Amino acid sequence: MKFRHCFTLPVISAVTLMLNQCDPYATTIGPINGTQYLAGYGPQTGLPVSAGKPVYQPQGYWDGDGVHGTAKIRIVRAEQKAYFYKGGTLVGVTPISSGDSKHVTPAGRFKVTQKNIDHKSSTYGVIKNRATDETVNNNADIRLHKPGPGEYFKHAPMPNFMRFNHGIGMHTGFLPGYAASHGCVRMPDEMAQKFFQNAQVGTPVIVE
Repeated sequence: MKFRHCFTLPVISAVTLMLNQCDPYATTIGPINGTQYLAGYGPQTGLPVSAGKPVYQPQGYWDGDGVHGTAKIRIVRAEQKAYFYKGGTLVGVTPISSGDSKHVTPAGRFKVTQKNIDHKSSTYGVIKNRATDETVNNNADIRLHKPGPGEYFKHAPMPNFMRFNHGIGMHTGFLPGYAASHGCVRMPDEMAQKFFQNAQVGTPVIVE
């Protein structure tokens, strides 16, 4: 595997160790700009998303700028990681959070069919009090949960969305360190941006 910028073997080994440690992911510290809703973000502590914005988000690795070749994305659910290739060369690795036991991310071979940098879920989100903006239901399914009097439904943001299997896609989202989504593949914001910028409609997506 060839990395640009002349990485030495110890550096590559360190990156590999970082991406494989069981803690469950390497993290960076800093505020995340965005929302606190279900499919977007939530606190790393595992508290309800209404408790606030996350302070920690896991890291990925990207070395694909300036590399040419046909793009391909490989998602490995058992590893909770996604890999980005250009012309057969691995240029990016990111931790993910795929579908949970009730909302499985199906295996198979797919292609990116839609890109939307500012996508919002048509199904999931939160219900909020219109007067106070307080979250009433932080895990709402519009098919099951209807806003009451004085309430409204806020659709979950899914930035850098790339659809590849009907309603399933990749997007910026909160990563608790395990499979926890409603079927989509969540990524840290920086890596979701890199994948979005370097993939096109038609890019192969392999889910294992």
